[in-house]
Amino acid sequence: MRKKLTAIGNSLGIVIEKPILELLDIDRDTELDMKTDGDKLVLVPIRKGKRERVKAALARAMTAHDESLRKLAK
Repeated sequence: MRKKLTAIGNSLGIVIEKPILELLDIDRDTELDMKTDGDKLVLVPIRKGKRERVKAALARAMTAHDESLRKLAK
């Protein structure tokens, strides 16, 4: 996909289409790490640590299946 930069005030920006944002799970509040090797510009979303994501997923699963988990524990 080829893109052109867009003027934003005295700066330039690039518009990222919604399907790409959804694919990468990025929204307007996602912080991005920007790097370059002199030839390429690389944007990487800064994510919560893996441990925090696993804890959050486990808490959601335990809440959603509390009754079944208690029956299995007996």
